[in-house]
Amino acid sequence: MNAVALEIDTGAPLLLRDDQDSVATLTLNRPEARNALSRDLMEALQTQLDAIAGDGTVKAVIIGGSGAAFCAGHDLKEIRSNDRREIFEALFTQCSNLMTSIVRLPKPVIARVHGIATAAGCQLVASCDLAVASTEAHFATPGVNLGLFCSTPMVAVSRAVGSKQTMEMLLTGTAIDAERARELGLINRVVPPEALNTDTRQLAANIASKSPLTVKIGKAAFYRQLEMDLDGAYAYTSEVMTENMMAADAREGIDAFMQKREPLWKGK
Repeated sequence: MNAVALEIDTGAPLLLRDDQDSVATLTLNRPEARNALSRDLMEALQTQLDAIAGDGTVKAVIIGGSGAAFCAGHDLKEIRSNDRREIFEALFTQCSNLMTSIVRLPKPVIARVHGIATAAGCQLVASCDLAVASTEAHFATPGVNLGLFCSTPMVAVSRAVGSKQTMEMLLTGTAIDAERARELGLINRVVPPEALNTDTRQLAANIASKSPLTVKIGKAAFYRQLEMDLDGAYAYTSEVMTENMMAADAREGIDAFMQKREPLWKGK
């Protein structure tokens, strides 16, 4: 077990990292602000994701929040502290880069959601590969209520949820509960609050038990083929499967299945 607290100049641990059994858990740690995504918190999260990308000991990632909420979105006090256009451009570029880093990370990322996940917090959930939420979690893109449409959160949410349902969330700003979020495809599972940590870790452990090379290949191919037409997607994934079949882990996995034994993954 390896626990790391990342400290910014104020000395406050904005992000906590805990590594156990090949799973890295990153916990947003601004409970007094409902884990709002300040520039410093996004920088800390980006730094850890970049480090994890090349860390062979980590096979899956969990992102959660401390305190009463998962993430309340951008830090509105920070946003209103400076009205210069270049500041806004840098902020939303930073957030967009963070979200795409999650999608492009060569390890699966699971959101562990409790309390609220609103605006950029909902975007963070939608950007993760999988999401487990407690029954008391709520999700919303409420920017329209503040005169600031959730345009960047829309990118991630619209790729996880159908267009009509996404537009309803965006145009009304109304929160949905965890069960409705599961029905819409925003999250995978809904569990009692007391089971949230255990169930999320079990899901991460299941994924971490697979060949890391195979998971890396599969995650990258999944997102790339979504942007292709049908014929292009089949041509691309056929080539991916051919390359995958040439890997030692594919041969080992098939042999282990036929020999009725557990595979010994080598990650190559």
